[in-house]
Amino acid sequence: MKILILNGPNLNLLGEREPSIYGNTSFETYLDQLKKRFNEVEITFQQSNHEGVLIDFLQKAEKEVDAIVLNAAAYTHTSIAIADAVSAIKTPVIEVHISNVYEREDYRKQSYIAPVAKGVIAGFGLQSYALAIQNFVNDNT
Repeated sequence: MKILILNGPNLNLLGEREPSIYGNTSFETYLDQLKKRFNEVEITFQQSNHEGVLIDFLQKAEKEVDAIVLNAAAYTHTSIAIADAVSAIKTPVIEVHISNVYEREDYRKQSYIAPVAKGVIAGFGLQSYALAIQNFVNDNT
């Protein structure tokens, strides 16, 4: 099984940015842990701060992976274009968030992606990614 983890804007700053919300671990460190934990899965990773690049990754991934774990970050709440890209591809997508977006500002409670995603996982810290991967692994067995 091949899974793409796709992270949106400012997630390249994990471990540095607002550690009280996002923790002290960089995504690269956590990615190494995920790859060890799910050694039967080929996990690839992309990150971009640019909406169009994220859309390009989604469209390209349809031909290359079996599933996508997407943390669109702030674009979750603003990007109809990313939602349209998720809707347009056949590859299943699980939307993830590190923080519990429902405990935060009101604008974070709106997701354009959720209605077209397989599911949403939020509020479990970086473990949100592992929960999404585990779901895809369970569905594939």
